[in-house]
Amino acid sequence: MSKLKGSNDNTQSGFNSFDDCGVYQINDKQSIIQTVDFFTPIVDDPYTFGQIAAANALSDIYAMGGKPLFALNIVAFPTEDLSLDVLSLILKGGEDKCKEAGVSILGGHSIKDKTPKFGLAVTSLIENNKILKNNTPKNKDIIILTKPLGTGILTTAIKKDLADVDTIKNVTQLMSSLNINLSSGNFNISACTDVTGYGLLGHLNEMSNNTSLSAVINFTKIPFIDSTEIFAKDDVIPGGTKNNLKFYKNNIKFHESINEYQKLMLADAQTSGGLLISIPENNANNLLEFLNNNSNYESKIIGRFINKKDLNIIVNNE
Repeated sequence: MSKLKGSNDNTQSGFNSFDDCGVYQINDKQSIIQTVDFFTPIVDDPYTFGQIAAANALSDIYAMGGKPLFALNIVAFPTEDLSLDVLSLILKGGEDKCKEAGVSILGGHSIKDKTPKFGLAVTSLIENNKILKNNTPKNKDIIILTKPLGTGILTTAIKKDLADVDTIKNVTQLMSSLNINLSSGNFNISACTDVTGYGLLGHLNEMSNNTSLSAVINFTKIPFIDSTEIFAKDDVIPGGTKNNLKFYKNNIKFHESINEYQKLMLADAQTSGGLLISIPENNANNLLEFLNNNSNYESKIIGRFINKKDLNIIVNNE
């Protein structure tokens, strides 16, 4: 979401914390959490684009432990250049994905624009003691990732006509898959965010920055979509991914055996990526069972938080 700092005392989360939603406390027990997210087409098929954009926007609510209540469409469309049938398919994709999540779209706003854009503003009501923040991990917490990485690299391969049918299918299915609704359980999660434009390293840096902890992850434990490594070795890398690594690398200690292309795989800018969860070790198995019983993707333990070392993130390769 675009994070704007609120001046009202009820504003609990904003620009400074880089949380996934804005949080507005309405009473001693409940808060409103709200997000807005939209982007240009990432795939050619308009219906699939609508699904991906909706799943991506809904993910911010899930990342803060909420259950989406309702959404509003945000549309920019070149009505003089493209058929309205294309717009209808985009909106249908978004609507169907919201129905899957049990969310009603109550309206929205559209403008004319040379470049199509679509997304949602999503609202949730949440109990104050169930809000998950991104910067509150605990020492010795386990780090869990719920979806494999690689969407930035693979969508770049698609744009360059390098990806085969199976690769296209795999990456579009992942991006259009909803993240897990954590609101129904009591898992004692310490911190949570979703992996999107800043890549795994960027979002993990947000979790450990300005804390007394460092995140230690193991490259060999991190899941990637099939073919991600192949394209990374061939330098099929989006500019945003390269910018991520350049921006965050001074906060990271990489094992000397990790190659540059592997660093870029970890920094890859994701669309509708998985949840990144910090949880005490004695609660991890219960959460993993829940996640893996409710998702098409196997959640993986990729590391843990430890007392602060020199840098925010340590990447091992063993």
